[in-house]
Amino acid sequence: MLFSTCEAKLLELPKDVNITAVFAFGDSIVDQGNNNNLTTQAKCNFLPYGKDFMGGKPTGRFSNARTPPDMLVEDLGVKKLMPAYLDPNLKIEDLKTGVSFASGASGYDLLTPILASALPLQIQLAFFLQYIGKLKEFVGEEKANYIVKNSLSIVAAGSDDLCNTYFMLKIPRKKQYNIDSYTNLMVDGASNFLKDLYHLGARRIWIFGIPPIGCLPSQRIRGGGLPRVCVYEYNQAAQMANTKLAAKIDSLSEKLPQSELLYINIYDPLLDLIVNHDKYGKTLNTDLI
Repeated sequence: MLFSTCEAKLLELPKDVNITAVFAFGDSIVDQGNNNNLTTQAKCNFLPYGKDFMGGKPTGRFSNARTPPDMLVEDLGVKKLMPAYLDPNLKIEDLKTGVSFASGASGYDLLTPILASALPLQIQLAFFLQYIGKLKEFVGEEKANYIVKNSLSIVAAGSDDLCNTYFMLKIPRKKQYNIDSYTNLMVDGASNFLKDLYHLGARRIWIFGIPPIGCLPSQRIRGGGLPRVCVYEYNQAAQMANTKLAAKIDSLSEKLPQSELLYINIYDPLLDLIVNHDKYGKTLNTDLI
C-alpha cells in the first residue's frame, strides 16, 4: 500500500464499510508527537523536522512534513491530520476520530523502549484503555463502543528492535539470541500486543511490516563500508521477521472471531523504490545503494 499527497484517493473501501476513527500504535513512523512529552532523546520537535509542515513548524512528527497516519486519515475521509494522544493541546473532539499512541524508538521487544525511555506497547495499550474511558464520558458508552468497534488501528514497529536493540546493542540480546530466535521473540511480542488490542475492542487492525532497514542512511553509515551500500544482513533480518509476522497474523485471524487483521508489505515497494528509482522519476545517489 502506498500513500500520496495528491488529490486522488488511493484507498477504496467497500460501500458498507464505515471507519469511524483511526488509532496508531508503534514507533516513530506513526508517532505524531507523543515523545515531546517524555524524557527521551528520541525526539524531533526541532528543525529541520517539520520544515515542510504547516509553516515550517516542528511538531514532534518524525518527518519533514506529514506522516503516514496523516495521509491515511485524510485518504479515508476521517480528518485532515492525526494528533498525538499526549498533546497538551488535544481537543476533546479529536477523541471521536482517533489519535496516535505511538512512541518513537518503541518496539515489540520490551527492552527496546526501555533503552530509549520510550513508551512500551503495553503502556500504549494502557493509554488506549484510558482513552476509551474518556470517550465514554464524552459521547456515552454505546456510541463509544460503536466508534471503537468500527475504527481502524494501525501498528508499525520492529525496526528499532533490529537496528538498535539487536544489531547495535551487543549485550545482552546478541549473546542471548541468534537472529532466528530473536525474530521469534519479536513476533511473540507482536502477537501478544495484537491479542490485547483485540480484547480492548479493536477489530480492524492493519500491521505494517518492517522496511528494508539495511538501506536506512544510519545503517549504511554504520555497516555499509566505505561505499555505504545497503547492509544485506540487516535487510535479511527484516525479511525473516516479516515472513514470521505475516504467518502469525494469518494464524491470529483464524483464532480471533470477527477480527480483520491485515499484514501490509512495505518492504518490497520501498526496496523497489530505492533500487529501481529511475522508473519512479527520482534521481538518487546510487553510490549509497
